[in-house]
Amino acid sequence: MDGPPTERRDGRLTAAVVAAVAFVLLAAAAIAFAAVHFDGNDDGGGARSGVAGAETEKQQQVPARAPAFSAEQLSQEPLGWWITNGGTLANQRYSPLDEITTDNVDGLKGVWMTDLGKSGVAAKYSQEAQPIFYDGVLYVPTGEDDVFAVDVETGKVKWTYEGNLDQTISTVCCGWLSRGVAIGDGKVYLGKLDGSLVALDQMTGKEVWKAQVGDWREGYTITHAPLYYDGMVIVGVSGGEFMIRGRVQAYDAKTGEERWRFYTVPGPGEKGHESWAGDSWQTGGAPVWQTPAVDPELGLLYFSTGNAAPDLDGSARGGDNLFAASIVAIEAKTGTYRWHFQQVRHDIWDYDGPSPVVLFDAEFDGEQHKAIAETSKTGWTYVLDRETGEPLLPVEDEQVPQNAKQKTAKTQPIPQYDPFIPHQVTDADVSQIAKLAKSNDAVAKRKVVKGTIFDPFTQEVRVIIPGPQGGNNWQPMSYSPETGMLYICMMRSVSGYTSSGQEPPESKQAVPADVGSVFTTTGFGSQTGYFGAWDPTTGEVGWQKRWPESCYSGSVATGGGLVFVGRNSGRLQAYDAENGDLKWSFQTGAGANSTITTFEWKGTQYVAFAAGGNALAATPHGDNLWLFSLKGTMDELEGAGPSVGVGHAGETPAEPADQGKGDAAAGQQIFADNCAGCHGQSGTGGNGGPDLTTIPSARNIERVVAQVTNGGGGMPAFKGTLTPKQINDVSAYVVETINKGG
Repeated sequence: MDGPPTERRDGRLTAAVVAAVAFVLLAAAAIAFAAVHFDGNDDGGGARSGVAGAETEKQQQVPARAPAFSAEQLSQEPLGWWITNGGTLANQRYSPLDEITTDNVDGLKGVWMTDLGKSGVAAKYSQEAQPIFYDGVLYVPTGEDDVFAVDVETGKVKWTYEGNLDQTISTVCCGWLSRGVAIGDGKVYLGKLDGSLVALDQMTGKEVWKAQVGDWREGYTITHAPLYYDGMVIVGVSGGEFMIRGRVQAYDAKTGEERWRFYTVPGPGEKGHESWAGDSWQTGGAPVWQTPAVDPELGLLYFSTGNAAPDLDGSARGGDNLFAASIVAIEAKTGTYRWHFQQVRHDIWDYDGPSPVVLFDAEFDGEQHKAIAETSKTGWTYVLDRETGEPLLPVEDEQVPQNAKQKTAKTQPIPQYDPFIPHQVTDADVSQIAKLAKSNDAVAKRKVVKGTIFDPFTQEVRVIIPGPQGGNNWQPMSYSPETGMLYICMMRSVSGYTSSGQEPPESKQAVPADVGSVFTTTGFGSQTGYFGAWDPTTGEVGWQKRWPESCYSGSVATGGGLVFVGRNSGRLQAYDAENGDLKWSFQTGAGANSTITTFEWKGTQYVAFAAGGNALAATPHGDNLWLFSLKGTMDELEGAGPSVGVGHAGETPAEPADQGKGDAAAGQQIFADNCAGCHGQSGTGGNGGPDLTTIPSARNIERVVAQVTNGGGGMPAFKGTLTPKQINDVSAYVVETINKGG
């Protein structure tokens, strides 16, 4: 029977207890599956080794199959394994391992680096996956939904599952990516961008079963790591920008049969349905971007949700729009609703909650509470009692400015403590947005005004912080029971919101219905970044770093007094968890935009990290899977490659380049791979990217070629990433097809 987490002494599970449990489990698994043949693959991976004594043990170990993990096992602080995406069911991303400390982390070096077969290296892909580790094997996917099983001792790829994604998928919002896999009951589970959920044989990578959670043609995709719990595989759908009806579904881990379904947009007769006008609930959005958390003692599963749809226009969806932009608790066994807390009512700013919830126990005003926290795009971290959903830090309903056409909510729940990033808009911010607006035909004559969070917008351009990038975006935070701090990664995004004034088209799944636009001063990767420690019991910042580029990586805290986080430049870094002093920095060779995994194997603590770059942050791409330890001998790489991504259009370079006429038909796929993430498949606007049909320079072939080649204004340069012919072809597509010949 599933039970509460193992009792801990001084707030943590002792290493001896976990080691004993792990030994019994592995021994039992080895006996039960001794007859299984392991089909190793020594050809993949291209591992480069740099560990002292790496050649002393040549034998190939047959790993044990993962058992049907119990709730107790999934709740144990990770020592000799990392078997769920957040480290435990609490999503704390904390390990009590303390071999690597603030005193010796400067000696951390590479054991090996493995190339993942050039998977996910094109500009449209992002590497945001956190590796799973079990019994000597790492499991990590790429943005192509390829999965690699890698031997931790050699860095060699044991098997590869090829995702074989349809390259014409047109409903991917924010870069092609996977945030991880789940493991349990001898299988590896992957949610895919085509809306399917697959179970792979843990030993071979062969597909065991497949369930179609949703259809990408209807707007449904999956980006987060599934959750294995209680014999189920639990997964949510993405697609809030494409007029879906959000939901979370549970499947039988053995058979793939659906167990239960919870809609994040309630239908007739369900609690919250009255918060949607008319039939707007049918395409109301509220996607789920991250792996849920579970409290086995309470029997509750928790997750946060994304924006209501359409994301910038609320005129046809009057009401608070539950359960969009909310933290939700449901019964883990049945999917039955228990409680919710809505962070943003009737969201028209794309202020969703894409970062995973974190569970922890702490004292508030002298009383112990079971708490849950989630950091939102608003820049605030919301801390609630996870039994009731009531705020544990002060939140007040405050009146906010109104707009009748947008049907704005009369009040918003405003935390009575400072956000982690500043909300104040400066005159310089307004000036930057005004410059961008003047280059856009549709809004060139509109007034640009200074606004504040929760200000509505109509046909003016209203400058607000944060914009749709956040605040916090998908980046997971970590929690250390040693310090009592959450470690948060954010950015200060400046955006100008405006509305066309047109009536929204009829809502239809898989078709964006926005009649609004957002102008951003720079791309995702170039915002001012903030990383630091935040006390969830007081709402106060412990320490904070300010970076010249966005903070766009998850964090992990350890018992060695460290917190690890990545940088856009490719550097993986470790900070002192108490005071924020930088203790270690290592160049991984590609954008460090994922999250580390740490574990102990045969008496040594290791750190695993996938460096592959990010499409929206436009960081250097690669396929580098690293393993680090204090015994490693591999030095850092000299530097990362050129920044590539699906960037935002900005200023046109002063000197256009003439490279001849391109093939618009051939350019369509290049546009889909490299540009559609921000500009949309039709080029009329996507995830913060402007409508190319309203930009005069986008009708001039020479200007477009120069922009694609050299970048500028927040858009990365594609010179060196695309060939001259590809640049010509995609430029021709922009001018001849999107802008109908200029």
